[in-house]
Amino acid sequence: MIDMDITIHTCALPHTDPDASLAFYRDALGFEVRSDVGQGTMRWITVGPADQPGTSILLAPPGADPGTTEDERRAITEMMAKGTYGWILLATRDLDTTFEKVQAGDAEVIQEPTEQPYGIRDCAFRDPAGNLVRIQELR
Repeated sequence: MIDMDITIHTCALPHTDPDASLAFYRDALGFEVRSDVGQGTMRWITVGPADQPGTSILLAPPGADPGTTEDERRAITEMMAKGTYGWILLATRDLDTTFEKVQAGDAEVIQEPTEQPYGIRDCAFRDPAGNLVRIQELR
């Protein structure tokens, strides 16, 4: 076995409207904003749970890498519109309260809290860019 010290630092999700994405992750999910750089639609916004300063989500403009071709950008845009491009799995100890708070923020509900046949209880939303956000209950 190799002894390594690796943590999850940041994962990235695309956004199409930085202000709407910021409102969802900050206001509906309660994440703190750690950075917000760029301008217009070309903004890179880092958010995360206040009590987990070492773990973040980077909300980034899709296809901003200069190596991305126009065909790739078009495919990314199409997948985002269908909600099949990005997703994240979050967890909470109180799924019902979390669901109510996120739903109150006008988030698009995909699935209400449900006991899954594979042993977890979770719910699902779409963020403003179409990314799937699943939240499971910690037990």
